[in-house]
Amino acid sequence: MGAVAKFYSDGGAWMHPILFMSVIGLGVMIERFIFLYFKYNINAQAFMAQIQKLVMANNIDRAIKLCNAAPSAALPKVIKAGLTRANKGPEEIQNAVEEATLEVVPIVTKRTTVLQQIANIATLLGLLGTILGLIAAFEALADPSIPPDKRQAMLANGISIAMNTTAFGLMVAIPCLMAQVFLASVTKKIIDEIDQYSVKLENLLISRLHGGAGENR
Repeated sequence: MGAVAKFYSDGGAWMHPILFMSVIGLGVMIERFIFLYFKYNINAQAFMAQIQKLVMANNIDRAIKLCNAAPSAALPKVIKAGLTRANKGPEEIQNAVEEATLEVVPIVTKRTTVLQQIANIATLLGLLGTILGLIAAFEALADPSIPPDKRQAMLANGISIAMNTTAFGLMVAIPCLMAQVFLASVTKKIIDEIDQYSVKLENLLISRLHGGAGENR
């Protein structure tokens, strides 16, 4: 802890806003990981296999109950919207699915780009600290009125600010970008599943209305 505290204190005042960005970034990482990986996500293939069996058996009520069993997941919300219009016309089914999709997708993609922005801000804050630290170091070298021993201390302090803020900014930015890549892939997976399986549900329900559900076996 002593080395960490020294590293932080040697970086000067610009370490504080970088630390603040790291706290925000960590909070976003935890929140998005919990929501995307555990709340909005679902085994879409297994879920839709059950939905398809129930629809083909003309058991719409049980299919809706299956959706209600995962109330927070994104895909079941969209599927449920289509199922509640199962006995309506094709246009109503499609409109219900599209409306549910428009409601769910913004929730899933919420704060998707925040980590990338935090990484950029942390990097820029580190760069700003670097520039100001180097300016302080060059001023110490250029001022002949400063005694040599004090000049050396000011030079070392300026270089410490420059290097430590750069390092700390990158230490915050790199994990944020890595988490961004992972969370973006999970977000894309959920949205792709919504797009894929909502179309399959529409076709299944429309085929059922036309008496062709049995042909999809």
